[in-house]
Amino acid sequence: MRLPQSLIQSLFVRTVHFLAMGIAIALLGMVPVNAAAATPQLVCTPAALRFGATVVGQTETLLLTATNNGQTSVTVSAITVSNSDFTASSLSLPVVLLAGQSVDLSVSFTPTATGHREGTIKFSSNASNPTLAIEVAGGGVSAESVIASPATVSFGQVAIGARSTVPVVITNDRPWKVLISALPVSGSEFSVSGPAIPLTLAVGQSVALNVTFTPQFAGLIGGSLFVGGPALTIPLTGTGTAPGQLGVAPAPLNFGNVPEGTTATLPITVSAIGASVTVSSSASSSSQFVLDGASFPFTIPAGQSRSFNVAFTPQSGGTSSGSLTFASNASNSPSVESLTGAGTVTQYSVSLSWSASSDVVGYNVYRSAAANGTYSKINSSLNSSTAYSDTTVLSGQTYYYAATSVNSSGQESARSTPPVQALIP
Repeated sequence: MRLPQSLIQSLFVRTVHFLAMGIAIALLGMVPVNAAAATPQLVCTPAALRFGATVVGQTETLLLTATNNGQTSVTVSAITVSNSDFTASSLSLPVVLLAGQSVDLSVSFTPTATGHREGTIKFSSNASNPTLAIEVAGGGVSAESVIASPATVSFGQVAIGARSTVPVVITNDRPWKVLISALPVSGSEFSVSGPAIPLTLAVGQSVALNVTFTPQFAGLIGGSLFVGGPALTIPLTGTGTAPGQLGVAPAPLNFGNVPEGTTATLPITVSAIGASVTVSSSASSSSQFVLDGASFPFTIPAGQSRSFNVAFTPQSGGTSSGSLTFASNASNSPSVESLTGAGTVTQYSVSLSWSASSDVVGYNVYRSAAANGTYSKINSSLNSSTAYSDTTVLSGQTYYYAATSVNSSGQESARSTPPVQALIP
């Protein structure tokens, strides 16, 4: 049975159509890699600026950073703005950007009328992309529907990798409900946290947000928080700083000789070099060395220092070594301070003397820990003189002494009374 002619033609047309698509796909797959668009040498961050709603006659400013991403220098010869409602900060042109170098540009929006406003900021240079155009847009309004406090967030200087958070309160200042639909943030170093979005603010109601800045490189960094719904833009700026170093002096710390059981103290100074440093904790490797007067955490501004005392209490005689370790956000953390000192043991002695006896060849000396206790002879051989020095006493002890005499026949007398008491410091 034959198919109708019209249906055969339809099948033929579809077959040709699919074959053509297959050939096109094959051809696209054969495009050489070097035919792809070259990476622009001069780039701007962010790639576009959105100012949101701004009251007519008032000014809002955002930061724009132009960077030379190439391997050769770039000379920017001109910067032009297509709409007078937008202005760019003046640069001394031409400006030369070395490879990897950036220049910051403040762009301001001052609407002269209500309604949507837009324009273009054009960079002219000798880069591989000689013309770089950045789209800018904003809206002129007669009054803001919500108010941000603060209206602009400046984080100041924050060490690379550290975090700084600033609270921002959004308040509905209009006599009707306001829907906040989104909270996008421009600038990868900035983030926002707070209640779930979307949310509706009743008349006079506020919501608190936390905006965090975590710089990943040194230098001025700009961004913005856009409050979707009321179309409010909150400019964000912060400066990333290279981590400082923590200096500890003197190094090492040497206590010299310290009597066993007593305490000696020496001052130690910790300094912030290059940038501020926050010291979070310290630890001693030996209980004989203790850091006094430090409460953690504490922050030392750049170029400044703080002083504390380190105490050394030797528990035995001989040289002792240890270390103090400081944990901080400095680039050389942990910082280790070497400590050394020598415990000395004070030698005590008890000097005894007595009157001579007749018809004797020598004397013996006896010692006890109690007046009526057991006495032991402490001289190794018969003492021919009427004096004796006991060098075996210990600190903090009490001793009692008595002496006897020995005649030529070897007969020993009774111990002298009363015994002599000696208290050792």
